[in-house]
Amino acid sequence: MAKNYYDITLALAGICQSARLVQQLAHQGHCDSEAMRVSLSSVIDLNPASTLGVFGGNEANLRTGLETLIGVLNASSRQGLSAELTRYTLSLMVLERKLESSKGAMETLGERIAGLQRQLEHFDLESETLLSAMAGIYVDVVSPLGPRIQVMGSPAVLQSPQVQAKVRACLLAGIRAAVLWRQTGGGRLQLMFSRNRLVTQAKQILAHC
Repeated sequence: MAKNYYDITLALAGICQSARLVQQLAHQGHCDSEAMRVSLSSVIDLNPASTLGVFGGNEANLRTGLETLIGVLNASSRQGLSAELTRYTLSLMVLERKLESSKGAMETLGERIAGLQRQLEHFDLESETLLSAMAGIYVDVVSPLGPRIQVMGSPAVLQSPQVQAKVRACLLAGIRAAVLWRQTGGGRLQLMFSRNRLVTQAKQILAHC
């Protein structure tokens, strides 16, 4: 069956957006707030009407992720910030595969996300309460599946509990996008053999934004 590269590219951009947010938070202590809201919202919506619907139904919501995707797939350097983004992106995919093969973890994840939906009735998505709850889901359910994602950045910045919570919440959003990547037909073969096609599709979507 022919792959839907539009949906695959959107899902991959979702993973890349989370990776970029993690990098921004780890180095600077803050990140693109609009992009983070889109990524965090994607965790809550378990029954979207479409792949784009996961990200609020607007291609512009994934601008950060699309630009990061192009940078990651075009990167020639194995060092520096682009290498960090590549490592985060691939690590999220690996963790998602571990999650998918663990029925118990998937069930627990579903229950905990349902709890988030209830909390949203009382707290804002970016409140400390919701961010801590998302971070807790990542630490309790996803991270133990291993291998752990080593986040690089400023040690002083990474000591902040608020930054730690945001980083883990963004990693959880990355796992959500990685689930979507697999559901839309994404896989390692595309990363190996269809990079140009993914980059071209990402540029086409960006042109609409």
